Amino acid sequence: MKEYLDLADDVLSRGTRKPNRTGVDTLSTFHACYQVDLRSGFPLLTTKQISWKNIVVENLWFLSGKTRIDLLKKHGCKFWDPWADENGVVPSAYGNFWRRFPVHDEAGAPAFCDQLAWVLSELRHNPMSRRLVISAWAPGNAETSRLPPCHLMFVFNVQRTEAGEPLLCLHLTQRSADIALGVPYNLAGYALLLELFSRFSGIPAGIFAHTLVDAHVYTSKPDGTMAEYDHVPGLREQIRRTPRPLPRLSIDPSLRDLSDLEPLLSADTADVMKHFVLTGYDPHPAISFKVAV
Repeated sequence: MKEYLDLADDVLSRGTRKPNRTGVDTLSTFHACYQVDLRSGFPLLTTKQISWKNIVVENLWFLSGKTRIDLLKKHGCKFWDPWADENGVVPSAYGNFWRRFPVHDEAGAPAFCDQLAWVLSELRHNPMSRRLVISAWAPGNAETSRLPPCHLMFVFNVQRTEAGEPLLCLHLTQRSADIALGVPYNLAGYALLLELFSRFSGIPAGIFAHTLVDAHVYTSKPDGTMAEYDHVPGLREQIRRTPRPLPRLSIDPSLRDLSDLEPLLSADTADVMKHFVLTGYDPHPAISFKVAV
């Protein structure tokens, strides 16, 4: 995907060295953005192999609203393990706030808002609304969390094509963006969400747009230490590779509502993946990047 390669090249070209909480330096830039049109294919990187299974399972976990990582473990997805407590719970899990955002009712008592259900209802009944916002940033949690949400807010927006047909778009705001490891998953994950809500609402999927506040690439120290965390060589290798045609995504016709995802939470991996079939995915070989925790 040229859009991703241009993003990586931009951060490598203009990024400046910046320390952060992990202790591993980054080449950091302020305000990067790009957009892709899902009508041209599903945006799963072809310049390195990406695990489609991990993307599907992670987003089912998000959509479930659960905080325990049992579903991830069941399907062999380990990338949330460092952030789970001794009980296997991630207190700042995105889906928890998507489905149970803390609010107060009219009497002032604690309550919860299912943002996903509300936005889906609005898409079906008031699709031209400019209020189709879903936030994972709950200040009471974010100020104390070991890992507050990085991709903290997304907004659905319906536009019209030149022919006057509606087109469902999604904009993601991300406060902190790991270009090598995180962004390929963020891009494909939210593209999957856009395709799902397109199916649920009956509005064709269009543009995914992504704004990155702190876009960064992890790198070794000036003295050469921490070289095992250096993502620069791997990104430069990707930039040299020629992108291949994007795959196409087919979602099982039985999935028509958020509630239709429930049975998948207890299904085995093969059954889950039968509902989300990619065709024509022919990526370059995988490139390994070590995560800075």
